[in-house]
Amino acid sequence: SLGLCSNLLDAMAEASNAEAALMQIDAYRRLLAGPGIFSIQLNVTTRDDPRNEVHLQRVYSSHGSEFPVQGRKRKTLTPWTETLFVRGEVFVAEGSAALERTFDDYEQMRPLGLNAVVNVPLLKDRLCYATFNVFGTRGGWQPSEVLALRLLAMAAARWVSPAPGLSYSLEPT
Repeated sequence: SLGLCSNLLDAMAEASNAEAALMQIDAYRRLLAGPGIFSIQLNVTTRDDPRNEVHLQRVYSSHGSEFPVQGRKRKTLTPWTETLFVRGEVFVAEGSAALERTFDDYEQMRPLGLNAVVNVPLLKDRLCYATFNVFGTRGGWQPSEVLALRLLAMAAARWVSPAPGLSYSLEPT
């Protein structure tokens, strides 16, 4: 899988725009992780939004019909938001029960057979400005697969800019 990531990084030099680059990243994601869904959600939270809320807007989706680009979500302080937005760490969950506890829209995911997730925070100055999200139909992730997905997220980060006016305040539990 690291060889695939190396090939991707070489191919990124050929990408002419963000859409082309993210489509290439998505193709490598499918090779690494198999069937599933890939998305990037931009943190669009501003000072005017309530404290302990994060507002997200999808800027890329491998399944635009079920999870459209420009779709928005509001997240409150949960173990998921604390992991990504407070600590700036990767979130990994496996099994339908874990996904159901974590994602309020899991009922929309269930028919697609999604059973595992890796969410990687895209960080700038310790601020999570976007999330790189890979949902799979597998039972779990191997450490090498999580590492490879983190490398894909790093490749994607150069094509995703922080939202203007990004500002949020989450107080850890």
